[in-house]
Amino acid sequence: MAKIILLYLSFVICSIHHSLAFYLPGLAPVNYCKVGETSETCKSEIKLYVNRLNTEKYVIPYEYHHFDFCPSDESQSPVENLGQVVFGERIRPSPYKLEFMKNVKCATVCQKKYQGGDRDSERKLEFLKKGMAFNYQHHWIVDNMPVTWCYQLEDERQYCSTGFPMGCFSRESRSQVDSCSINAAYIKAKTYYLFNHVDLTITYHSGVKEEWGSAFKENGGRIISAKVVPRSIKHGNIPDCENKAPLDIPHDPLSVGQQLFVTYTYSVTYIENSTIKWSSRWDYILESMPHTNIQWFSILNSLIIVLFLSGMVAMILLRTLHKDIARYNQASFQIESGEDAHEEFGWKLVHGDVFRPPRKGMLLSVLLGSGVQVFYMTLVTLAFACLGFLSPANRGALMTCAMVLYVCLGATAGYVSARIYKSFGGEKWKSNVVLTSMLSPGIVFSLFFIMNLIFWANESSAAVPFSTLIALLALWFGVSLPLTFIGAYFGFRKRSLEHPVRTNQIPRQIPEQSFYTQPIPGVIMGGVLPFGCIFIQLFFILNSLWASQVYYMFGFLFLVFVILVITCSETTILLCYFHLCAEDYHWWWRSFLTSGFTAFYLLVYCIHFFMTKLEIEDATSTFLYFGYTCIMVYLFFVLTGSIGFFACFWFVRKIYSVVKVD
Repeated sequence: MAKIILLYLSFVICSIHHSLAFYLPGLAPVNYCKVGETSETCKSEIKLYVNRLNTEKYVIPYEYHHFDFCPSDESQSPVENLGQVVFGERIRPSPYKLEFMKNVKCATVCQKKYQGGDRDSERKLEFLKKGMAFNYQHHWIVDNMPVTWCYQLEDERQYCSTGFPMGCFSRESRSQVDSCSINAAYIKAKTYYLFNHVDLTITYHSGVKEEWGSAFKENGGRIISAKVVPRSIKHGNIPDCENKAPLDIPHDPLSVGQQLFVTYTYSVTYIENSTIKWSSRWDYILESMPHTNIQWFSILNSLIIVLFLSGMVAMILLRTLHKDIARYNQASFQIESGEDAHEEFGWKLVHGDVFRPPRKGMLLSVLLGSGVQVFYMTLVTLAFACLGFLSPANRGALMTCAMVLYVCLGATAGYVSARIYKSFGGEKWKSNVVLTSMLSPGIVFSLFFIMNLIFWANESSAAVPFSTLIALLALWFGVSLPLTFIGAYFGFRKRSLEHPVRTNQIPRQIPEQSFYTQPIPGVIMGGVLPFGCIFIQLFFILNSLWASQVYYMFGFLFLVFVILVITCSETTILLCYFHLCAEDYHWWWRSFLTSGFTAFYLLVYCIHFFMTKLEIEDATSTFLYFGYTCIMVYLFFVLTGSIGFFACFWFVRKIYSVVKVD
């Protein structure tokens, strides 16, 4: 068995190294110098890469070449890791040529010609118009840094976006194109304005001998920022980047024989800055996002809830429960000594039924195994992110790390599921192992595959290639499934869990319950407090997923995750104690659903976010949004449900282990 485990671990390591291209880019600085002064430690060419184009109004992103921009040699594209492929990032070389410290005033990239009556030409032009109408955004990369578009907000604070629009569309009023920075005298109604010119400003930190050592160059430096100002310019036969007239594209199709020329140009300016260090070059992007104060408010709000719950749990455990146990033990002593004892009441009455196996024990054990798998995946991923290994500079590393961990933690899922199922007295171990390895991954992969078909149909950059799908299936069936079998093997070999009290043969009748101790009200109330701890953090997570904002506060997220675990545990323990006092011993499924119901509030919040923060209107994007939301809600359901179950499982075993039962 040890040889089998080593074999599969070796296979996992090889898969990570060869198939996933797992690496940490952007950690080592790149030194640049003027043309003619290049060396092994210094280069003059600055590569500008283009990423996919996306928008908040339309979930489907597209690759750069889909919009008929200037072509480039895509054979020189950098290798993408698994996380980038799954997230739909498509980084390609750009046609823009940059050389360090070489200013460019008005360079031509290419010229595109569109002619009315030509079907192919009309199709490309209509696609350009669609991109401008839906406000699709460019995402460029220089030296592993996003090229930012900085502008003033209404409160006179500067905001730097990691994307900039490809153009704008004037509908009826001039105010609708204020963000396009177009002279109002040129604006026409129902007209598209394509940004065919960009002013690039690259700021660099000049090298000093103490910092670079042997890499020191007199005319060298390290890039600390790249900013862009997009403009629409109507060039003549000779490109004129000082022309104020914008490139206007009429809303109606071109007439037969009518020609439209689009000339793409750019300018580059280099600015030296000796105060900002290379290690701090992300600060201006992150500081422009007003999140810190709100994050501290979120943490304070969550801590208040945790302190409130902890106080209630402490009161129950140290006062009420302690008195109950002392009274029950005293009653047992009186019975042994022949004295009269008071009649038992409360949670002590159900000691003979509290560990009675639940209905659908197979399904519960499978969900618990998957929940533990998701829990450890989240915990380790957030720990790596807090240490800086999964920073925004390491594109795709967060998703890659999470997927690799999920695959490798299949053994944990199999072990936990087998142990719980065996404690229920289950004997269909084959069905248990198969369901553990297939149910949750199958639900996630099925939803993902359906949405991928939609991306394929729309020729979107988010469509995962068929070869990557095969690689995902290979990881699932070749690594995760065998590891699940190995974990289940050891789980079933272990002795069954011994409960502190015996189970009666005849089930005890449960008395009529009040409204507050019935299952449904208890489950609905159980998810309120855990959701209250995380709903502010959810806003920033959803913004990073759907509004192309950078999420970097993993320290806050890790702290909120710990608070979520504590809140789910304490809430479930409280409600479990109340139900046991009401002589209702059906706590197995209820403990799972009580904290798991937090996922329902997550779904409600995602619907609220969709209706109030996003501008999605078409049915395809709506379906894709809720498809990804269903994946997130399901994983969150098994995560929080498992946290509540095991907290309640520990609590019930603890209180009945210290009670003397006759």
